[in-house]
Amino acid sequence: MIEQDTIKLLRECDAGVKMGIASIEDVRDYVKSEDFKKYLVECKREHDKLEDEIREELNKYSDEGKEPNPIAKGMSWMKTNIKLSVDSSDNTVADLMTDGCNMGVKSLNKYLNEYKAADEFSKDIAKRLINLEERLAIDIRKYL
Repeated sequence: MIEQDTIKLLRECDAGVKMGIASIEDVRDYVKSEDFKKYLVECKREHDKLEDEIREELNKYSDEGKEPNPIAKGMSWMKTNIKLSVDSSDNTVADLMTDGCNMGVKSLNKYLNEYKAADEFSKDIAKRLINLEERLAIDIRKYL
């Protein structure tokens, strides 16, 4: 049970971190504020580090990981592009990123509760990803 929950939690973290990276890449070129760009660049760097850790752990279980849900990813991409085509301000980017962070935090907390038997290292990865998302949402509030 521990191993199964561990793998399942790591897969969800893998999908979540990939979704976060893709979201940052989708909006990065629209950001005008240099400080806002710095927040996104640093957050992406942290996501990249977590992605490497997740990949390393999944490799120990010979698991390929998980891609983000294609429907969720497509809907996110559409929402982002539609909103930014109407208003490409930092306010709009902050709004989109805050929504994405909140969805990530909600999902990851759900999976932490669902996969209670996961090992502590995997739970720690999930918690660090949650904290990263929460911190970004707080840091960019001034652009809302």
